Amino acid sequence: MKSSIKALLAAAGVAAFAFASPANAYEAGYPGWASKPGVLIGASAGVPPPGIYMFNQVFTYQTNLVGPGTASPVIGSHTAVGAAVDVQGFLFVPGWTFLGATYDAVVVQPWVMFYVGSPLGAVPGLANAAAGMHNTYFAPVELSWKLGTSGFLIKTGLGIYTPDGQIQGANGLTGIGNPWWTFQPELIFSYLGGGYNLSVALYEEFNTRNSRDGYTTGDIFHADFTATKTFGKWTLGPVAYYAGQVTNDSCTPPACVAGGPGGVASTLGNAQRFNLWAVGGLVEYNFGPASLSVWATQEVFGNAKNPAVPLASDASLITQGFTVFATLSYRIWAPEEPAKAPMLHK
Repeated sequence: MKSSIKALLAAAGVAAFAFASPANAYEAGYPGWASKPGVLIGASAGVPPPGIYMFNQVFTYQTNLVGPGTASPVIGSHTAVGAAVDVQGFLFVPGWTFLGATYDAVVVQPWVMFYVGSPLGAVPGLANAAAGMHNTYFAPVELSWKLGTSGFLIKTGLGIYTPDGQIQGANGLTGIGNPWWTFQPELIFSYLGGGYNLSVALYEEFNTRNSRDGYTTGDIFHADFTATKTFGKWTLGPVAYYAGQVTNDSCTPPACVAGGPGGVASTLGNAQRFNLWAVGGLVEYNFGPASLSVWATQEVFGNAKNPAVPLASDASLITQGFTVFATLSYRIWAPEEPAKAPMLHK
C-alpha cells in the first residue's frame, strides 16, 4: 500500500448551492475521486439574481472499506474511514448573458480532516490521520439556459482543481492536497416549475499526471439526482447519487513500471473500476436573508475491482457509508437599483 486515505473535495455553485466531500487516496489499491459523489445534490440548472453570494458548508463522511482488498488481514472487513470538512465558497453572478445564457463563476476553498481506523490505521509508516488545506476549486465559466417558459433549464460549465493544497511525501500523497490538476465539465438538466426541483447533474473528472511519480488516475463519472418540492419556506424531497470509474489508471515510466518493484507505482495493485450508489433525503429552510439546507445519504451498494489481476490477488477497495451535509448560503452584495426619476407636475 503506497499511501494513506485522504479527503478529496470539489464544489459548484448554482441556485441552490451544493458542494463536495471526502473520498480516498489514489494509488493505494482502492479508487478515489476529486468530487465527492453527491456534490450537486440539491442544486439545479438555475442561477440566482445578480450579486455576489457566499456559502459555508460543513459535512461528515463516515464509512467502512469494502471490496476484495478487505480479505487482507492488514485491512480486514471493518476498517473505518472518516472525514470532516469545512468549506468557504463564493458565487459571482454579474448579470452577463452569452448566447442567450446567464453567466456565473465559482471559487471554493476546502479544509479537510480525515482518519483511518484499525487495523489499517495501525500499520507503521501509514498516516492514520491528517488535516489541512485541500486543492482550490474554481469554475471560471458556467452558463444556464431557460427553455422558454416551460420551467426546463440546462446548465453547463467547467470546474478545475488546482494543485495548491497541502502536498507532502515523495509521491505527494501523504498530505491533504494532490499533486495534479483535475478538470471537471458538468451538465445539469432541471425542471423548476410549481415549486419543484427535479434535477439530474452529470459531471466527469479528468486528471492530469501526478507530477511526482507519473501516475494518472482514470476518469470518474458522477450522476446526482434531486426531486424536491418547496412548501412556503420549507423544501423537502428524496435524493440519490451514482459514481463510477470509467477508464483505467495509467503509469509513465520510469517512475511507474508494470510490476511496481521496490514500491514504485503500478496499476496492478490499484482499483481500475468501482461503482457506488446512494439514496437519502434533503430538507431546507429559507430564513429570507439566508437559506440552510441539510441532506443525508446512505451508500447502499459499492464495489471495486481490477480486471487485470486474479480475484484472489485483487487489492481493490472503496469506501461505503453515510454522509451528512449542511450548507448555509446568502447574498453578500447586490447591485443597486437604478434611481427612479421624480414625478414632475406643472
